[in-house]
Amino acid sequence: MGPAAGPDARGAAPAWRRRAGRLDAILAEAGRALRVLDGTVSHERANPAGPASADDPALSDAESRHAAGLMRVNHVGEICAQALYRGQALLCRDEGIRRVLLRAAEEEVDHLAWCRQRLDELHSRPSLLNPLWYAGSFGLGLVASRAGIPYNLGFMAETERQVEEHLDGHLNALPDHDRRSRRIVTRMRDDEIGHRTTAEDHGAAPLPAPVRGAMRLMSRIMTTTAYRI
Repeated sequence: MGPAAGPDARGAAPAWRRRAGRLDAILAEAGRALRVLDGTVSHERANPAGPASADDPALSDAESRHAAGLMRVNHVGEICAQALYRGQALLCRDEGIRRVLLRAAEEEVDHLAWCRQRLDELHSRPSLLNPLWYAGSFGLGLVASRAGIPYNLGFMAETERQVEEHLDGHLNALPDHDRRSRRIVTRMRDDEIGHRTTAEDHGAAPLPAPVRGAMRLMSRIMTTTAYRI
């Protein structure tokens, strides 16, 4: 009987090794979506608010509810951005652009974790509609990926531009002495500016006005709903 099948003396891989296909990628994305939605996906950077301290200014009940509503909106925005970029990356055939999208998605995971931690501190919760937001944004990402690289990056740039506007508005709306939320939102805004400029530097094309308007309309619906639900 001959030798068992396997690597030869030089360590060559067996010829029958299975290659990962599109189904594997879809299953991997489904698993990641579950981890994003239940808050167990791993993140890299520490919370910019730092550890909670007894010296942190106390918020009234009304201020806490308002801050929690705004942070819930921010959390939903990161859910949507995460899903959008991963949907775009799944069908992107340019490996360099795919890395740009996935890197932005990884940084959005940090934002997710920071917002979730602040919601916990405010004794609140994420939006109950997060699965719906994720599925819709992932589907939009799949559609955007078929529009070509310039418009694919254009979706990223326009998404970040609108998120910047929301975060600037939240910095004006948060209680002045809610330093912890403000530190998180400020860092998030700075990251979103970086994502937008990265997309523009890689050749993002301006989106048609009707598309930008539709994105703003959906964003308004999302923010109004997420603040309460």
